[in-house]
Amino acid sequence: MQKKLRAAVIGVGYLGRFHAQKYAALNGAEFGVELVGVVDSHPETARRVARELGVAAFSDYRELLGATPGVDLVSVASTTETHHAVARDCLVAGVHVLAEKPITVTVAQADELIALADAKHLILQVGHLERFNPAWLAVKDKIKRPVFIEAHRMAPFKARGIDVSVVLDLMIHDLDLILPLVGSPVADLRASGVSVLTDGIDIANARIEFANGCVANLTASRTSTASLRRLRVFQHHEYISIDFGDRRIGISKKREALVEGEEPLDTETFQQPPGDALMTEIQAFVAAVRDGTQAVVSGREGRDALAIALEIDRMIATRQNLLS
Repeated sequence: MQKKLRAAVIGVGYLGRFHAQKYAALNGAEFGVELVGVVDSHPETARRVARELGVAAFSDYRELLGATPGVDLVSVASTTETHHAVARDCLVAGVHVLAEKPITVTVAQADELIALADAKHLILQVGHLERFNPAWLAVKDKIKRPVFIEAHRMAPFKARGIDVSVVLDLMIHDLDLILPLVGSPVADLRASGVSVLTDGIDIANARIEFANGCVANLTASRTSTASLRRLRVFQHHEYISIDFGDRRIGISKKREALVEGEEPLDTETFQQPPGDALMTEIQAFVAAVRDGTQAVVSGREGRDALAIALEIDRMIATRQNLLS
């Protein structure tokens, strides 16, 4: 009988608590994983979540790594600036890591984690949750050769998450989807953005031209009055619209035989049933660890999305300095 994988969550604030709940819900034979502990630098937060789920509480993740028996896999959902040190120590200890996005603060830090995971034959997965959205899972294989992509990601202001720019907070989701979808190097990048409610960038736009000719136009805002998460993809004789919020998909195709006066497109719309993207993400992580398969969102893919996001932030900062 295959032994159960021992799991823990490091950082059980708003998002990390959900990670812990999903692992706890998987405590069973089917997935062969058991949540054994939670960690948070605020001891009362760790104790509260631990009591809720019936596991051990730690205020320092190094106590968890040094415990006997240890853990096999962890979610790192602590603050972004801690991702590198925490994930590095876990990998050094031989523990598989699911790191929330963005993977690290710098590309060099991400490269170090990737090299370490590769050297120790460990899974390093990055928590780009939109990859597991039911609408995306239903339509991603229908996108073959996009020529133009437009993404809008708007959200009401929340104090949580303002430690990073809107690019690293929101736009990075669409970068993660688009980069492997296009599968071509970036040839040109232009970006602009403004501060509205914080000292950082709250609204940003980026236009990316790829070497294969595809163009992507991305807009992200955390000052909207309503949420909007929509991606539109244009390819030869076809247009696909994906609304991640209500999981609605529209596919319009050029009619084979055009009749004068008739609509030139055949359009089909459908809505995917609700799903649990975080549970699907964690199940994929556990499966990759158990089966030794590649992570759905690898460390390299998380690193590539981070690299473009940081370049967008750099270009916006440069533009603002020139205008000030």
